[in-house]
Amino acid sequence: MKFTEQLAAAWQKNNSLLCVGLDPDPAKFPAHLKEQPDAIFRFCAEIADATADLACAFKPQIAYFAARRAEDQLEALIAHIHDRHPGVPVILDAKRGDIGSTAEQYAIEAFERYQADAVTVNPYMGRDSVEPWLAYKDKGVILLCRTSNPGGSDLQFQKVGAGDTALYELVAQMVARDWNPEGKYTGQLGLVVGATFPGEIARVRQIVGDLPLLVPGIGAQGGDIEATVTAGKTATGSGLMINSSRAILYAGKGEDYAAAARQVALQTRDAINRWR
Repeated sequence: MKFTEQLAAAWQKNNSLLCVGLDPDPAKFPAHLKEQPDAIFRFCAEIADATADLACAFKPQIAYFAARRAEDQLEALIAHIHDRHPGVPVILDAKRGDIGSTAEQYAIEAFERYQADAVTVNPYMGRDSVEPWLAYKDKGVILLCRTSNPGGSDLQFQKVGAGDTALYELVAQMVARDWNPEGKYTGQLGLVVGATFPGEIARVRQIVGDLPLLVPGIGAQGGDIEATVTAGKTATGSGLMINSSRAILYAGKGEDYAAAARQVALQTRDAINRWR
């Protein structure tokens, strides 16, 4: 099953556009986990178990694992999600961006070592930096387009060419028109567009049709749920993976942290659904 088929099934089965981000910071863990050698795995696995029926995807951020030499726990976490919650895709948030054989190695890392269902990729080195990822026909490749950070405007909103096209619009156009000939990669391609820019979400949706959008920036980053859903949903009320990380992960500080995370995830999913 291709990534977008898996995602569409999760949208429907769990009635959810919520993507749960897994950004484990041991300094914020409950006290009973802090001295455990597998604390990162245990924390994330319990969050996943508590929220899997409320989510359309999980998104572990690789830096939070690699910085603590916990890549083996990331492998174990993705295997755990696949085993316990089949059908909920895992997006490895790596934002890799390189060319040739180096990009091939990054793709092996994401798709063969970690067994991720999709990965975030930086497309700003051009089409040949993306092609090694597309060789994995059943995997998703989600390209940075209009990111949620304020500094994204430094480059992504710059005008390019002879007209009035912003760089992020050009990326969306190239992905939908040139990098996806005759819909060849429709089962693989998606774009990252931040919830902090609902006007740009609407513009990207206009350009790319029904390609899925990964939307970070609600919750701790302040993105507005109503504006995000209204701007980005497809005609069928789907098309979005709206990510929330810290607001869900650290909703509780005690041993009941997973139950607290579930409560916030439920509230977030239902808030999203109100505007679908």
